[in-house]
Amino acid sequence: MPFNLPIALTWLRIAMIPLIVALYYIPVSWMPETVRDAVGAAFFIVAALTDWFDGWLARRWNQTSSFGAFLDPVADKLMVCAALLILLNLDRVDAFIALIIIGREITISALREWMAKIGASGSVAVHRLGKFKTAAQMVAIPCLLYWQPLYGIPTDLVGQALIVVAAVLTVWSMCYYLKRAWPEIRNRTGQS
Repeated sequence: MPFNLPIALTWLRIAMIPLIVALYYIPVSWMPETVRDAVGAAFFIVAALTDWFDGWLARRWNQTSSFGAFLDPVADKLMVCAALLILLNLDRVDAFIALIIIGREITISALREWMAKIGASGSVAVHRLGKFKTAAQMVAIPCLLYWQPLYGIPTDLVGQALIVVAAVLTVWSMCYYLKRAWPEIRNRTGQS
């Protein structure tokens, strides 16, 4: 297993997940909710920035690896799913939206694994639609975690609007990837 700065940043992102979750188990008498929400949003933003930064560094320094290519999306999915479960518990995101996003992540991860196994991973490579979905999520989630006005901007409303956009893009991108994979699925299963 290679170890370099991009992979270290990915591991840092994974290590931050239990820290973010633990914040929401701290009694209010120890930390007021507004402070907790601000710290949780800040931690999520730092973790999201490591997602961008580790990929940029890996490409720039030519330190890409198959392990890094595996670990990075796993870290992203764990981070998003953990945050959605926190938001669901806080009643800041609708259960249907959380189910759509988490279900899509599981479905596309399984699809990509299967397509890689049959040597057709290129047909489900990351598309800009998936990148737009990720961007919408990565802005919506800290807004929903923060949940209070910031410089007059109602982050709760911004987060709620963007998480709906993310859910729509989630379904759209899942349909796109399934459509791209369908010829291989049909050929392998004998379906027409």
